[in-house]
This record gives sequence, structure tokens and C-alpha cells, in this order.
Amino acid sequence: MVKRALLYGDSNTHGTEPYASLFDPPRRFARDVRWPGVAAAMLGPGWELIEEGLPGRTTVFADPVEGAHLDGLAVLPAVLKSHVPLDACVIMLGTNDLKARFGPSATEVAQGAARLLRAVAFHCPGLPVLLVAPPCPRGVAPFSEIFRDSDVRGAGLGAAFAAQAERFGARCLDAGTVIEVGSDGVHFGPEAHAALGHAIAKELAALVA
Repeated sequence: MVKRALLYGDSNTHGTEPYASLFDPPRRFARDVRWPGVAAAMLGPGWELIEEGLPGRTTVFADPVEGAHLDGLAVLPAVLKSHVPLDACVIMLGTNDLKARFGPSATEVAQGAARLLRAVAFHCPGLPVLLVAPPCPRGVAPFSEIFRDSDVRGAGLGAAFAAQAERFGARCLDAGTVIEVGSDGVHFGPEAHAALGHAIAKELAALVA
């Protein structure tokens, strides 16, 4: 029987390429380059990985600039119910929480992630979850102002996510120990997608073993 996993994330799950300028139209890496495709290829035909990556998505914040639809908690129940039956769920959110307009600490971002874990437990009881702490974004061009001081506020993000994952019986991967953000300080380059895809495939295989 094919195992089905929901991949719930933001632009780095969508596969958005690093930006050279905020005025450039966003581009998306091909399926075989972005990490969900890499993970699917590694896991093989016994798996179906469902990509649900929305650029700008947060854990729990309705973005006052880009739109309320980016609140990941508000949308998650509908997404889960749309794709049942599921054998696993991967959640990688928190990068956009660290935008200067929200201003949370790493602990507060992890608390937002914990609300997502609680939602999964309520709507899909017993569903195994892999919580991925994203690498901390850096406030460099072209995102210098948008992610101002994000590296300071996001310090300790991996440990904060691990603590919340333990509370909810989820598995946790600190992506910051595997990859770094790309040239724009936010989005992953091809090498990072490849490394993360391999790491998440291994975690998924262990999660549902």
C-alpha cells in the first residue's frame, strides 16, 4: 500500500528560487530540484508526497501586508481534511514569522508551531508528524528590511522547535544543521534543496516504520 504524506510549508516547500530583487517575478524550481521532489525520488514508488507550500505562509499570523490567507493555522484543518487518508505530515513553517512586522522570538515562533501540532492531533488523531525547524533567515538584500534582525530573534529556533515537538510526541528535524539559506537570506538554493530532501526522506521513513 502506498504511504501518503502531507508536506505543509511556505515558499521553501513551494520551491521558490532565491531573489535577486524584490521587483523580479518569483520563479519556482522544477519538481526534481525542490526538496519534496528529491525526497519523493529517494523514498520511491511506495510513497506519495503531497506538496502544500504557499509562499509567505506563517504558523499563526494573518499577514497585514500580504493577506490573512497566509495564516497557516487557519488553513491547516481544511488542508488536512482535503487529503485524508494520510500516513504522515511534515510541517516546516516559521521563516515568515520572523519578519520584522511580526517581531517574535524563537520561543514564540515555536509556540506558533505547537498550535499547528495541536491542530493535527485534533483533526487527525494519531497521525505521525515531522516538525522541521527552518534555518534562520538573514536580513540581507533584497530582504534587508523585511527580515531585519531575524538572525538575532531567531537564535535557538531549532532547540525551541525540538522542545515543542517533544511535548506533542512529534519527530523533529533542525534543518539549520543540514542546510543554509541561499543568496537572498531566505530561500534555499539547489544544493540545499537536495540535502534537505534527503534528510526529510530519511526522517519520514523512520517516522512511519
